[in-house]
Amino acid sequence: MSKNVIITGTSRGIGFELVKQFSEQGYQVLALSRNSKPVKDLQLQNVTAFAFDLSKKSDFNKVEAFMKKEWSQVDILINNAGAIVNKPFAETTLDDFEYVYRTNVFGVAEMTRVILPFMKSESHVLTISSMGGVQGSMKFPGLSAYSSSKGAVITLTELLAEEYKDSGICFNVLALGAVQTEMLEEAFPGFKVPTTPESMANYILDFAETGRKYYNGKLLQVSNSTP
Repeated sequence: MSKNVIITGTSRGIGFELVKQFSEQGYQVLALSRNSKPVKDLQLQNVTAFAFDLSKKSDFNKVEAFMKKEWSQVDILINNAGAIVNKPFAETTLDDFEYVYRTNVFGVAEMTRVILPFMKSESHVLTISSMGGVQGSMKFPGLSAYSSSKGAVITLTELLAEEYKDSGICFNVLALGAVQTEMLEEAFPGFKVPTTPESMANYILDFAETGRKYYNGKLLQVSNSTP
């Protein structure tokens, strides 16, 4: 029986690579992103992609309808999608904070809540955070909304692991350091790092499959550089 994985934020960067790699491993993949075209253009037989916005309540109904019709269970959920605003705190408005938190925190919480009824013992919810959200790590000006939102999902993961500890479902969070993605360019224009989206996706895939055996409610820092 094939395994099923849901990945958010799949139009570019790490999420796009995750779709390709999970597909190669024989998974049935549901790829969710505001722009579904890049994944659809891959024309992979075991991948379903449709437009999905974590900040829109109605879009979660589409996911739930798909689940009830097409899949009976989800083995892995990867909350990878993220929104970023990079500007001085004095210029960061309430709307900016709401925009970032709707995707990075509220969207992650709602996606997890919607998918949990379809998970079973040994399923794994893996959320992608950032080193900027880790307490005590180096912080950078301009990322007040983004980094604080990434801190919120770390605590959320710890809480869910405790609340669902008797279910056999595991919750973990990876705080990534710098990876050469479009989002890195938005946060640190011109900054270059050796870690590629392909190599990080490979690590995430391996952890998504095996990490639940050794970790639950844990934050792992996956970084070899600053930022």
